[in-house]
Amino acid sequence: MEHTHSVNRRTTDEQTDRLHDVVVIGGGAAGLNAALTLGRARRTVLLIDAGQQRNAPAHSMHNYLGHEGIAPADFLALARREAARFGARSVQASVVSAKRASKGHFEAVLDDDTVVRARRLLLTTGLADELPDVPGLAERWAREVLHCPYCHGWEVRDRTIGVLSTGPVGVEQALLWSQWSSDITLFTHSGPPLDDAARARLAARDIRVVEGLVAHLDVHGGRLRGVVLADGPQREVALSHLVVAPRFTARVEGLAGLDVQTTELWLFGQLAGRYVVTNPQGATSTPGVYAAGNVTNLTETAIGSAAAGLKAAAALNLDLITEDTQRAIDAAAPHGVRQGHRD
Repeated sequence: MEHTHSVNRRTTDEQTDRLHDVVVIGGGAAGLNAALTLGRARRTVLLIDAGQQRNAPAHSMHNYLGHEGIAPADFLALARREAARFGARSVQASVVSAKRASKGHFEAVLDDDTVVRARRLLLTTGLADELPDVPGLAERWAREVLHCPYCHGWEVRDRTIGVLSTGPVGVEQALLWSQWSSDITLFTHSGPPLDDAARARLAARDIRVVEGLVAHLDVHGGRLRGVVLADGPQREVALSHLVVAPRFTARVEGLAGLDVQTTELWLFGQLAGRYVVTNPQGATSTPGVYAAGNVTNLTETAIGSAAAGLKAAAALNLDLITEDTQRAIDAAAPHGVRQGHRD
């Protein structure tokens, strides 16, 4: 019988005592689609959701076929219900530590001090956006302060848009956003000086350039009105939206005990962030630990993260089948000889 499901706010004794096939850490699109896939594969799966979804401040999600314009909270509620239909359980908590324990299994300690156990772990913890240090910017993040035109460009088309340069990627952002509006201004801020080639590219797209540091955002009545420049007499430039380049950092707090490999992502000569390294199937450098979504692909969108969750879940399921098959062969072998493992 189908039933609805919401995130439990604490673990139960059953969830604590049980050895799950998979514990999924992270409750966004990647984690929820993985939980759905694993549930449909008849696996016991527990999803740990810290409630830190990156798109929570946004008004709506876009470019997700079949869910265009859905509010992030509504999408999560729908996805949780769908995963629960196939037996996936979830709990609202944060993981404070995780490690490989006895018999090759994994243990994760939650912020309520309970311990959950699993044969495999899937990290879908997403990323954190580290924003430029400009007063007023963080408060308008995912509202009038944006970074991705594919997520928000249509909604702000033909508006007055500024691009805050904090590195070489600033020029590329300005050129990209000019596809959605002909009224683009690049603020050089802390970015590198513009050479003749960069200025020619910007001029070819009718992008204005304003030199100098941005002191703060002008916000009135809960809406962005513009930016105020710091150099000389204060000057304000009116804007409806401001584009920034955050630094993307994979959320791996509490997961150091798993010893998964991470590396840096550089875009156009600018450090964009750090992510967890995986193979194409989502396996990390630590056997038995997989990862999917923004934690391993910093520029992925929600629909891509969901697809990655499915792929990693399928690889996990095959991994477990392979292990179970070998165990059955070993158990059936005479005199305890492990088949396929003779020296």
